[in-house]
Amino acid sequence: MNKSLLLGDLLALFLTTFIGFVTHGESVIAVFPRFLAVFIPLTLAWFLLALWFRLFQQEITSNPKQLWRPVFAMVFAVPFAAVLRSLVLNTAILPIFVIVLVATSAFGMLLWRGLYFLIARKA
Repeated sequence: MNKSLLLGDLLALFLTTFIGFVTHGESVIAVFPRFLAVFIPLTLAWFLLALWFRLFQQEITSNPKQLWRPVFAMVFAVPFAAVLRSLVLNTAILPIFVIVLVATSAFGMLLWRGLYFLIARKA
């Protein structure tokens, strides 16, 4: 498994979560436990489903026609993460939260995976 791809996925998830908090005017330092309550379940769900969707396989990561796969996986990872988050925090799942998190996380992962493809192609 490619370590730079793993770290890039982790960074993409971190950045999309961080940007979400910043756009709501919240400092991540001040709300670090809430940040982790989103980031950790999202990361766990992403990596579990990314393995299932074979998103770390060379034939997938080296083919630009397969860039739909990370987006598709995120459509399933975010609701799973939202369930995990709601269980940990004992809170309700807000549908708008899930929809926005799917859109932003999928977009962030698409950007990262597209960049990874371009970098890997040149190497």
